[in-house]
Amino acid sequence: MKKLKFPTAQTILLLIAGLVTLLTWVVPAGQYDTLGYDSDAESFVRTHAEGTETLPATQETLETLEVKIPVEKFTSGDIYKPINIPGTYREVEAKPQGFGAFIQSPVKGIIESADIIFLVLFIGGLIGIMNRTGAFDAGISWLARVLRGREYLLIILVTTLIAAGGTTFGLAEETMAFYPILIPVFIAAGYDAMVGLACIFLGSAVGSMCSTVNPFSTIIASDAAGINWTSGWEGRAIILVICVTITILYILRYAARVKKDPSRSIIFEHKERIEKMFGLSHAQTNAKLTGRLRLIIAIFSLSFIIMVIGVSMLDWWFVEMTATFLVGAILIGIVGKIKESDFVEAFSNGAGALLGVAFIIGIARGVSVIMTDGLISDTMLYNASGLTTGMEKGVFSNAMFLIYNGLSFFIPSSSGMAVLTMPIMAPLADTAGVAREVVVNAYMYGMGLFFFINPTGLILAALAIVKVGFNKWLKFIMPLFWILLITLMGFLTISVYI
Repeated sequence: MKKLKFPTAQTILLLIAGLVTLLTWVVPAGQYDTLGYDSDAESFVRTHAEGTETLPATQETLETLEVKIPVEKFTSGDIYKPINIPGTYREVEAKPQGFGAFIQSPVKGIIESADIIFLVLFIGGLIGIMNRTGAFDAGISWLARVLRGREYLLIILVTTLIAAGGTTFGLAEETMAFYPILIPVFIAAGYDAMVGLACIFLGSAVGSMCSTVNPFSTIIASDAAGINWTSGWEGRAIILVICVTITILYILRYAARVKKDPSRSIIFEHKERIEKMFGLSHAQTNAKLTGRLRLIIAIFSLSFIIMVIGVSMLDWWFVEMTATFLVGAILIGIVGKIKESDFVEAFSNGAGALLGVAFIIGIARGVSVIMTDGLISDTMLYNASGLTTGMEKGVFSNAMFLIYNGLSFFIPSSSGMAVLTMPIMAPLADTAGVAREVVVNAYMYGMGLFFFINPTGLILAALAIVKVGFNKWLKFIMPLFWILLITLMGFLTISVYI
């Protein structure tokens, strides 16, 4: 009998989309009223079943609606998305999604996620240009010689730096740029692709999970909960150090095992294919790093430095990031003296290599489209909020953590989750006798931990870059997942009693 193969990322996401489509026929449709701020009219806009109405942008309006958030959080732009209004949930006419909606969901998802898809494709184009110059081969050869005997430093450095980006400005989608660049470096250092994948993905995931000043999770969630983002900051900093340390030790342990005996790699059967895919060969290990190639690598590295500065300090987003990589590719083409026709061909081939990743991102977004169109997201939030009634505070903190684990499957956006759920969930802390930052922490830790394995998040797109199956990732990650689960639940329990 032929051995069954684990389905591809695209198939997994389509199966999930099919399941969610069926849920729209079973789960009652419902909605909360929403409240947004119109900066042009300097007023609130309330959206409900009958339509919209304009309300004065005052603290009295918020108090009338039982929204426990300072009005300044809206007028300053800290809360820039409409929030759910507590106590306004109502069942509405069902909108079950049919076969047509299921078929259209990937297309709608691709259209909605066009910004990140173009970023990924332009990164692929930049990588294609770099490969044409030979700078990658020479740079990897040089780095392998420099790190010889100290390869473990690469794991510590990459994971720590990316975690720092995650905890400060939410480095997540941007890491898609790092996989094609850094994974060959890890392979050249004697590790497997899983080590490189883990350092990049887990660095970002753990940093975002334990956010300290991340505006897309900690700050926006605290604002929506009606508290200052500095509340509980010290505890979050401590758990960040603990979780990053655990993660690095876990990767180092696996990496040492693989380096000692490559056959113990979880993806050993794919070793030759992956190395060939990244263009690694014995001949390339002796590539010479010339002055021209050094300049090309400098331009390439500067593109990412500028991207990080732009996102963290200049309010850049996908358009600016994508344009940065386009400019970087053009400059490298000029320095590398690549002919115009060769440039277009190399750029197109590089973008084409990541087209499958782009489709995965779009299909994943399509799942959220079905949820939204089927009007079942708010129903799940309403029922989840009712589960915590009357709970003891230690149980409450962990229940919120587990609830956010589940909700993140359906709402993978951290900022979206914050504005939709915090006005509903944060007041529950008052009835349980705990500080509201406990709910903020439960949101970050619950959503962040499930991100490790969430198929509607970024993991399937990351795996697609290195052609590693989701089953292989689960085999690698689950021991760490359980370790961090126990660590975070223990921290949440302790935090409500001290």
